[in-house]
Amino acid sequence: MEVLNSELVFDGRILKVYKDTVVLDNGMTVTREVMRHHGAAAVVPITENGEVILVKQFRYAIGREMIEIPAGLLEPGEEPIQCAARETEEETGFRPAELTHLFDSYASPGYCTECVSVFMAQQLVPSKQHLDPDEDVEIMIVPLDEAAEMIRRGEITDGKTIAALMTVLSQNLY
Repeated sequence: MEVLNSELVFDGRILKVYKDTVVLDNGMTVTREVMRHHGAAAVVPITENGEVILVKQFRYAIGREMIEIPAGLLEPGEEPIQCAARETEEETGFRPAELTHLFDSYASPGYCTECVSVFMAQQLVPSKQHLDPDEDVEIMIVPLDEAAEMIRRGEITDGKTIAALMTVLSQNLY
């Protein structure tokens, strides 16, 4: 594949949108719209009692509250594991003593470069929430099997959260 032209059409705080003209390996010239994103990390915080700490927050883009695992954008130069530790403490008020990488996920690779690195946090040490000024987060601590039921009932619909919880449950990682 060869990129003939790449035009920045939107330059935002979280993402940049490009209109690219490329020559595919089969010789065809096509236009592709691509959202470039610097990445994120998400974490499944597991308590010593085998419960998971979830966050409930309003998501403007879809106009409703979502129940999710804690997650956040990578800061410039920050490694995903550092982001996972930071977001766990900021959103839940617990600092993880142990983080295990579970998987990396591209939710929409047809048009977006966002990669979310997902971790499991254990040995949680009580700390203090450090929410961003625009964050309004409700903490939910639920048994892992109840989180699975919440998925089945349609209460948890966030893709990264479903994949992460099912990974932890299916591999008995808790």
